[in-house]
Amino acid sequence: MPALPQATASIRRLLTERQASDKLAVSPRTLQNWRRFGEGPRFVKLGAAVRYVEGDLDAWIDEQIRRSTSDPGPLAA
Repeated sequence: MPALPQATASIRRLLTERQASDKLAVSPRTLQNWRRFGEGPRFVKLGAAVRYVEGDLDAWIDEQIRRSTSDPGPLAA
């Protein structure tokens, strides 16, 4: 069997706003507000549709990890 082209191996899974909100346990409205204010995970615009790359959601979740409530996170340095 021939090997799959490299592009096939790097296909990204795109999630709808509802799927992303379920994964993050927030409402779709929260995602909308984050987009409006430039906060939250990165997103993709495909015409009028908004999608989230599943790997970007995972990376954003990892960036939110803190050691204490006073830990401002990596962007506050």
